[in-house]
Amino acid sequence: MTVSPYVTGLRAHVGHDLLLLPAVTAVIRDGHRYLLAKHRGASVWGTIGGAIEPGEEPADVFAYPNGDRVSYITIAFLCAVPRGSRFTFTDDELSEARWFTRDEIATLPREVWVDRILDDADRTER
Repeated sequence: MTVSPYVTGLRAHVGHDLLLLPAVTAVIRDGHRYLLAKHRGASVWGTIGGAIEPGEEPADVFAYPNGDRVSYITIAFLCAVPRGSRFTFTDDELSEARWFTRDEIATLPREVWVDRILDDADRTER
């Protein structure tokens, strides 16, 4: 996952200390299926989204392998795409995207926050 120049600049000042970063994610749904994606080089699936430049509850802290600590506040939007749409990756961040049912998602290696976000989306639909 690439680090933005904004976060790189902050890290120059705070080192590995905790950063609180807003993020956005799209819960893309087609009936009972959800679109999940893998970031390039990642082994887990997640919803499509990313940090908002100036996931997870504010109390949850994620530590990257280099020691950087962050806590994401994620805003999720429930979305749909027209049937038959084709996906293209316009940058190097994502390597794969596929549709899955909730039962299939339960068997996938996935980001820890995926189930919580999809549960919220399901409650919103009811």
